[in-house]
Amino acid sequence: MEEQNLDALAEKVADLIINAKRVVVFTGAGVSTESGIPDFRSPGGIWSRFDPEDFTYQKFIRDPEARRKQWQMLGEGLLTTGAKPNPAHYAIAELDRLGKLDCVITQNVDNLHQKAGVPADKVFELHGNIQWAVCLSCGQHYPFEQIKVRLDKGEEIPDCEVCHGIMKPNAVFFGEQLPYDVLTEATHRSSDCDLFIVVGSTLIVYPAAYMPIYAAQAGAKLVIINLSSTPMDREAAVLIRAKAGEAMSRIVERVREKISG
Repeated sequence: MEEQNLDALAEKVADLIINAKRVVVFTGAGVSTESGIPDFRSPGGIWSRFDPEDFTYQKFIRDPEARRKQWQMLGEGLLTTGAKPNPAHYAIAELDRLGKLDCVITQNVDNLHQKAGVPADKVFELHGNIQWAVCLSCGQHYPFEQIKVRLDKGEEIPDCEVCHGIMKPNAVFFGEQLPYDVLTEATHRSSDCDLFIVVGSTLIVYPAAYMPIYAAQAGAKLVIINLSSTPMDREAAVLIRAKAGEAMSRIVERVREKISG
């Protein structure tokens, strides 16, 4: 693909958005990291401090020590406290306000799309939402802020206040299936859109990474905004090597100008 500057590429993507009827935005860790949330897989990320083997669903269920380590990590606030939406989140929310967003499909579990203003019913969280915990016995949900109070008081393995069952962060663990309803709807939206914009994902984690494949197979145009290469780069109508916030802000600025002009 011919190298062009960000302004020229943003102009191209803005034109695609203006002409599209159904725009799906797919976000990955490259969006969250710009809010200060550490990546799992990158050097210096969470797996450099914690053993991923301790975070399989099966081990979490059978091993209290694995549960203690999980709650310790969350209690430190690495994923759950203090993070705020960044320009990428706000730009995506602006697309919705401009009437140009069908939905967001995200691999992230941080709730920041909703905080930025995307309606919750337009956010499909393939890997769950870490801002909640759920009892595996009775299904009771707890906001993480409520659990954090217990952790701060020294409780190492919080259980359900209703039935004392095992409580689990409401995010998808290794060895756990993605939420069926969310995956089904995300697959449908991907297959039914005419423009699919990938922001901040290397597209190597499946089944989430099937979404742009479904979109491309259905004839949608594909835009990829990511600092590193992805397996779908050759399929992209526009490929942007830039940070999520910078690229999305430029793009949405152009969209706003075209709509108002």
